[in-house]
Amino acid sequence: MFVEVAKEGDIAEGAMKEVTVGGQKVLLARAGGRYLAALGACPHMGASLAGGRLEGTVVTCPRHGSQFDLADGRVVRWAQLPGVVAAIGKAIKKPRGIRVLAVRAEAGKVLVELTSG
Repeated sequence: MFVEVAKEGDIAEGAMKEVTVGGQKVLLARAGGRYLAALGACPHMGASLAGGRLEGTVVTCPRHGSQFDLADGRVVRWAQLPGVVAAIGKAIKKPRGIRVLAVRAEAGKVLVELTSG
């Protein structure tokens, strides 16, 4: 089921914002002329990805610098921490991607597909 989350043009190219879809915080972004969406919390420590930086389709978490590709959810870089701290961090919390959501734009609306779980 797709739900309207914005109007086309509400988000400029290269920008992103957090929206709520069915009670879930969702990151909505526009890159390369298309809209992208993913669950909005970083899987490392739960920071809001909308507060981070977007470069192309890659979002950088504002808390520890983890990077994810919004096109497919894959991890580009896990938490950017110094040496031993990074090794301990990876042992405690294994790198994992973000869940991307289906997005479509039609009739001037941006729609995101609701997911469960």
